[in-house]
Amino acid sequence: RADSMGTAQSFHIDTPDNTVETRFDFTEENYKRVDAILSKYPANYRQSGIIPLLDLAQRQNGGWLPVAAMDKVAQIVGAAPSRVYEVASFYTMFNRTKVGKYFIQLCGTTPCMICGSEDIKQTITDHIGIKNGETTKDGLFTLLEVECLGACANAPMVQLNDDYYECLTPKTTIELLEACKAGKPPPMGKWGSLPMNGQVSCEGPLGKTSLFAEPGPVPIPEGRFGGGEVDPASVKEHMAY
Repeated sequence: RADSMGTAQSFHIDTPDNTVETRFDFTEENYKRVDAILSKYPANYRQSGIIPLLDLAQRQNGGWLPVAAMDKVAQIVGAAPSRVYEVASFYTMFNRTKVGKYFIQLCGTTPCMICGSEDIKQTITDHIGIKNGETTKDGLFTLLEVECLGACANAPMVQLNDDYYECLTPKTTIELLEACKAGKPPPMGKWGSLPMNGQVSCEGPLGKTSLFAEPGPVPIPEGRFGGGEVDPASVKEHMAY
């Protein structure tokens, strides 16, 4: 599947808005968040804050990390810039090139593929005119096929920025894209994702069929353990092995 998956480069290429001379600094509000993040770690372990600080920088910068932002994080935590580059180039959550306002990560791994992810990818390509790894000319959408996003029960699905849209069909995919074009992506459901077929979380077509109430404590028969002593030889029997 190497031909279909995104292939982020492991090295930096200068562009007019992404060089070591490009200026980046956190906003005053985000510096308060920087202080809150670093306060979680001992003074001699400031480098432990590299990942959350990179995430903060990426969010401030419109969803991607210029090299200047990585250098700023290195300066703050007292690390060599190369140490920060290593982190940013290892984790796929960090984008070192520009992405659209709506970053569509399409799961293409086995459960989603079996359930129709190829149809979803084709629908996206046909509707907004971009292929895997591309961004629309207006900068609104970027499409990237990725490995498993952990929502196999509700396949096929996409991660749109931070949010999961699941149980997709070509029709609901177009509805989602059009909602984003209008600046009104559907809000997440009760459990932090949104199955687009109307179901709640991972419930099947029959709705909730079990766990209607919070289970109470397991009853223990009176005298089961006698005076508090348990014969090791009978432990398996007591545990219903």
